[in-house]
Formats: sequence, C-alpha cells, structure tokens
Amino acid sequence: MDRDPRDFLQRYLPRRRYFEVAFWVIFYAIGAMVNTKIAELDVKRVGLNVPPWGPAVWEWSSHMVGLALIPALIAYEARFPLHFGSFRKNLPWHVLGSVAYSVIHVVAMVSARKAFYAWQGTSYDYGNWPLELFYEYLKDFRSYIFILLIVGAYRLFMLRLQGEATLLDAPDSGPSEGSIERPERFLVKKLGKEFLLPAAEIEYVQAMGNYVNLRVRGRDYPLRSTMAAIEERVDATKFVRVHRSYIVNLDQVVEIEPTDGGDATITMKDGATVPCSRRYRDGLRRIAA
Repeated sequence: MDRDPRDFLQRYLPRRRYFEVAFWVIFYAIGAMVNTKIAELDVKRVGLNVPPWGPAVWEWSSHMVGLALIPALIAYEARFPLHFGSFRKNLPWHVLGSVAYSVIHVVAMVSARKAFYAWQGTSYDYGNWPLELFYEYLKDFRSYIFILLIVGAYRLFMLRLQGEATLLDAPDSGPSEGSIERPERFLVKKLGKEFLLPAAEIEYVQAMGNYVNLRVRGRDYPLRSTMAAIEERVDATKFVRVHRSYIVNLDQVVEIEPTDGGDATITMKDGATVPCSRRYRDGLRRIAA
C-alpha cells in the first residue's frame, strides 16, 4: 500500500533538524573513515615513515573541521543564494567565501594536528605553506561547490514537498487602477493539490533569499517575493515590519521583551520568537498602541 507523502511530511518536519545534523555527521564520518584507509594504503605503498596513527589524525582533523563549518556555510549560502535571478550578483561573494572557507579549514586543521602531535611528544610539519594552501584550496573549492549543491538540492526538495504559495489574481471588479491589491487569501500548492490560505492566519513572514516564508500554524510556505513587496500587500494595521527579515501579525504576538542593546524579542502565540531591531521598535509601538 502506497504511503501518503503528507504523512511523511508531518512526521519529518518536527524532527528535520535532527535528521539534517545526523546526515552531515554520518557524511563526514564515512568520508573520514574511507580517506583514512586510503591514506594508510598510500603510506604503505610509498613507504613513508609516519606514526601508525598519522593517517587517522590527518583525515579526522580535516573532516571534523569541515563538519564544524557546515552551519556557517549553510547560513552564508542563505545570505547569498545562487538562484537564477541572483547568480551573477552573488557569485563573487562565493568566490571570496570559498577562499575564507579554505583558509579557516586549513588553519584549524593544522592546529588540531599540531596539538595532537605535541600530545604524543612529537611535532607536525605542514610543509611549504603557500604551496600547501594552494593545493588545499583546490580540494576545498571542490568540497565547497559540492556542499552548495547538496544544500540547494535539499532546499528544492523541501520546497516541492511543503508547497509554494502564490498570490491569487485580483478579480475583474477589484480595486481601481493605481491602488494596491491586498490579498485576503494565498493559493498554496502542495503535493499536487491546491488550497486557500487566509492571510489573517499568517503568524509572521521571514525573508529567505529570493523567497519569503509565510509561517502558518507551525508550517512554512515559501512565496517567491520580497519583503518590501509583501509589506505593501498585507494589511498595515495588522502586519508590522519588525526587522529587516521579519514581518509579524500583531494578532499573533504575545509578548515583546526589550534587550540590553535596544532591540527586542517578540514571542508569538505558538512559542516561536522573532527578533525586533531597534529601528523598527518605535513603529511597532505606535501601531500596537
């Protein structure tokens, strides 16, 4: 009997972070084990005089540093997405990002190796730094691109699985020319089906690259748009911009807690927290009063 994809989605989404972390941990652990064995075979084949634990230290130090950099790389890709509309604009940022990724990877990796070798009462020589940095960059650039491909493919899969929202077309008898259409509903396409989502049920809107996420009843519905465009289309008496990347529905706000730096943290009815930057606090107070 075929399983309904919606059942899988309902089970997966609350635990998706655990699965995502587990994927990267397993991915890098397998890579470290395989490369350790290859390095051991190469050492025996060439006849290098290295400690028996040397290949394991080399590979595990490299892979564990790479694993530690995954969250930063995912956040960087979200900040500079390589979509069709932003590829040329953001490509230079990823060239710089790949260099930074490689330098951090090498410095941390070599530091870990030196520390372990010192603990064993010996020393680790990395060799010619300029030459080795260039060599490592060629490998790290390949890894950088591969990680971006995995992240991008996974994001597309999740967008397809969760569904994408679109604005409903205005009726012929709608507002007069020049006025801004404020949709009362969004059309959501999900798993081959379509249904209407009342705008009033949106808890908050979050910017995500070329998309904005509409948060409704604990689920995210991506809409290809910008925060500025959404801000113009929603009811300004209910939806308020509180951050460069967030718009909240005042009806869903439970608490606004100031922070020491002049910003604030907004708690929603579902328990989620949304940042409120200092520049938007006064506007939030005026509308909420």
